[in-house]
Amino acid sequence: MTEMMRAVGFTHFGDSSVLHIVTVPKPVPGPGQALVKVAAATVNPTDIGFRAGGRALPPGVEPPYIPGMDLAGVIDAVGPDAAGPDGAGWRVGDRVMAAVSPSRPGGGAQAEYVIVDEDQLARVPDGWSLVEAATLPMNGLTVRNALDLLALPPGSTLAVTGSAGIVGQYAIQLGRHEGLTGIGDAAPADVELIESFGAHRVVPRGVGTEDGIREIYPDGVDAIIDAALLGPAVIGAVRDGGQFLAVRPYQGEPERDIAIHLVLVGQHLHEGHRIAELADLVAKGVLTLRIAEVLPADRAPEAHRRLEAGGVRGRIVLTF
Repeated sequence: MTEMMRAVGFTHFGDSSVLHIVTVPKPVPGPGQALVKVAAATVNPTDIGFRAGGRALPPGVEPPYIPGMDLAGVIDAVGPDAAGPDGAGWRVGDRVMAAVSPSRPGGGAQAEYVIVDEDQLARVPDGWSLVEAATLPMNGLTVRNALDLLALPPGSTLAVTGSAGIVGQYAIQLGRHEGLTGIGDAAPADVELIESFGAHRVVPRGVGTEDGIREIYPDGVDAIIDAALLGPAVIGAVRDGGQFLAVRPYQGEPERDIAIHLVLVGQHLHEGHRIAELADLVAKGVLTLRIAEVLPADRAPEAHRRLEAGGVRGRIVLTF
């Protein structure tokens, strides 16, 4: 008899009301894979787009669709040749975290059990809760690869939109760690929060961001990481020949020899070793983990509504 498991899922695209708990077959790990018993999975903005039908799905991905990219849990079973990063191999009982794609057969992270390729896994450090660990992988990989794309030398100026969010926070913190001068954006109530991340300067959020940056840097900044998806409304704050890093496709025309980059975290999900490096930076106080709320998995519709309403500071985490 096929063993079954629970997952957050939906059979058609729409608003948060399409989400419910589904029952699907428990997967079995193959060569180089581990089966993770999920304790915690975060809800990210990308889950909203996935649920709403914002992306084309590849062949073989069939309903019920299971959202989620970030997970943390305990290895329940391993397939053949599942080698750990130290060569000793992954073992049943190891505490791990990973980022996975929901756009694959079997779905994403928001399930009781998830198949994860061994190179996607990172060990959860001692002293961390699995809820904390679930907040790091996907957003951490996004920012790590964004900074790699920009390759800014120390002393460069980096402005970050959406600074109060996790991507914005990590961009400011990692940028400062690497010697960059960070400019964050904030509503008045969030100025102290953004400063606590290590931003050297803070400018108004939204329509005032571009003008606020230009007041401080009349020639523009060397680069912007646009976590708030402002696009053409803020690119004017980049100097001639500077760089603009988008986390969604840029909706505008290039200008003034500004290089526009798009970071696609889905291309970096097999970099478990980099998640481990990010975890080490958490241990050193460079990055900080933020949890907004912890909800049981059957309250996923509520989690989506809260995230869509805005103003969430930290990640909402679903538990199984």
